[in-house]
Amino acid sequence: MDLPEDRSDGLAPVLPREYLRPCLLLLLREETADGDDLFQRLSLLGDAPDDPARVYSTLRALEDEGLVRLAWERFATGPNRRVYELTGLGRERLAQEARALAELRGLLSAFAGRYEEFVLLRREPGAAEPPATRPGSIPPAARSSRSAR
Repeated sequence: MDLPEDRSDGLAPVLPREYLRPCLLLLLREETADGDDLFQRLSLLGDAPDDPARVYSTLRALEDEGLVRLAWERFATGPNRRVYELTGLGRERLAQEARALAELRGLLSAFAGRYEEFVLLRREPGAAEPPATRPGSIPPAARSSRSAR
């Protein structure tokens, strides 16, 4: 998913507060990895933390919860390295997180669809954004036509 880096309206997409956790679980479901590799691959899922420390502290929390474990990857040449692996409990949690994110996707799609239907499609091409009104209030154009009666 491509997320815009610089938006003209100054607003950035808002990800769920704990989005990093299911992202790390998913990346580890794909393959074991060290923290640096995970940090690099997070951008594929739209969550690219500025600070690697955030990734490592989240990995430690996942390890404390029994969702991931540290292992040593041995190499015939070069130094061994510590990698993270997903546990059985981690796979279960990943499935739960995936269901929750799918539900969120449905809610966001419903919002976007309704916005497109009731706001974007009602505008004339090139027209300015209509003024905001409170639910149940009479739009300014309707008020002026009522007072002319």
